[in-house]
Parts: sequence; structure tokens; C-alpha cells
Amino acid sequence: MKLSSNAFADNQRISSEYAFCAPDPASRVTLSRNRNPHLAWSEVPAGTRSLVLTCHDYDVPSRPDDVNKEGRTIPATLPRVDFYHWVLVDLDPSSGPIQAGEYSDGVTARGKKGPGGPRGTRQGINDYTMWFASDKDMSGDYFGYDGPCPPWNDTIPHHYVFTLHALDVEKCGVSGIFKGADVLAAIKGHTLAQAKLTGVYSLNPDVKV
Repeated sequence: MKLSSNAFADNQRISSEYAFCAPDPASRVTLSRNRNPHLAWSEVPAGTRSLVLTCHDYDVPSRPDDVNKEGRTIPATLPRVDFYHWVLVDLDPSSGPIQAGEYSDGVTARGKKGPGGPRGTRQGINDYTMWFASDKDMSGDYFGYDGPCPPWNDTIPHHYVFTLHALDVEKCGVSGIFKGADVLAAIKGHTLAQAKLTGVYSLNPDVKV
């Protein structure tokens, strides 16, 4: 199985069009267009009844002490953790490519509605739900896709891994409000194949991407 996009090539830079935040010379960062990228799949195995799509960043700092702090940088040696940007289940494998902006087109304060999504899909909450939990203006359940917004003072580029799973079941075994970890647990033993596509992004002008 293969996963591709007309928005970016594997291990190449993602445009700020598909990011939550974009660089800004005056204020470091500004909100961006936050559109989901185009994604297409091929060579889906026989017996596939549904698809699951996730996107996660594996370069997120494990400690927030220096994140976006003037006069500080986040060292490359700091241990990193996963941050989910998209959790999508029950996608019909015959429904055709996901179009740019189909699932997200702009930043929605307090998060987009869910879990119901386009094409009869369901969407989990992404980790902006946790990140904005204490922000009185932004807190809420962030369903669906919200794109990259790595710390502007990080010293490494961040990698955003889109992973497509082909399942032998029509409905993923999750219910209610669910997260990436819930989906990964539910699809164990039901995955026929998977494909990955990685995009790279940074808000630090000194980091080469």
C-alpha cells in the first residue's frame, strides 16, 4: 500500500498552508490557514473494509520549560514525545483521495466539532486539546486535523508522520471521544497493511528544513 500527496513529498517541507501557525518576523508566529493536505492511496490490499489515518509529530519536547521563551532555545538533546495532530477512522477505501481543506480549513478556537466527520468518518481529538486545556480563550475538544505549530525556538525540525492503516473491519472499535492511543489499541489484529508519508516543518528561521 502506498500513501502520497500533491502537497509535499516524503521527508520534505510542508507548506505553511497546512500548518496551524506560520512564521512571522514581528511576532515570531501567527495563525495560519490550517488546511489538511491532499492525501491519496493506492495498492490497498484485498479484503480492506475501512481505513484509519493518523498524523503525529514525534519531535515534541518532553518538557515545556523552554518552549517559546525569549532568550532560550530547546536543545536537540532533549528527549522527545509524540503529539497527535489527526485521528480519522471509518474511511471508505473506495471513496477517493482526501482533498486539501476537506477536513480542516482554518483555525477554530476551542476546536472543531466531532466526532462525526465528512464521508461518514469519525474523528478523534488531537493533542491541542491537552495543549490548550488551561487557556481560557482556546480550551476545548479539538476534533480532526490541526496542523503543525512547533516551538519557534526549537533547534530541530519537526517530523509529521501521516500513517494510513488498512483494516479488515468496516468500523474501528472505538466509541465516544477517542484519542490516537485508543485507535492504535483498537486496530491491533485488524491491520492488513500500512503506509507512511512524512512532512517536515519548523518555525525557527535558523533551522534548515
